[in-house]
Amino acid sequence: MLEKQIEKKLVDAVKAADGMCLKFVSPGMDGMPDRLVLMPGGRMAFVETKAPGKKPRLLQRYRHMQLRALGFQVFVVDAPEQIGEVLHAVSPT
Repeated sequence: MLEKQIEKKLVDAVKAADGMCLKFVSPGMDGMPDRLVLMPGGRMAFVETKAPGKKPRLLQRYRHMQLRALGFQVFVVDAPEQIGEVLHAVSPT
């Protein structure tokens, strides 16, 4: 399965849960996660999508660490089965 296929499944799942899954582009700040997940209730998370078995590059891991240090949730998804974890963590309780 390709990274773009996993990313499409993430987008579809977030939309089905009444959220938005925005392509995140940050000029001048390489290594930022691919997607910004926005859910009802003001819940949000950053999501890095990868092809199965692939890991984030060093710069991406550094950016994830920076975002987590600020209190944001950051997920790395390399399998469709992980999408449910993201939705559960970001959905209002």
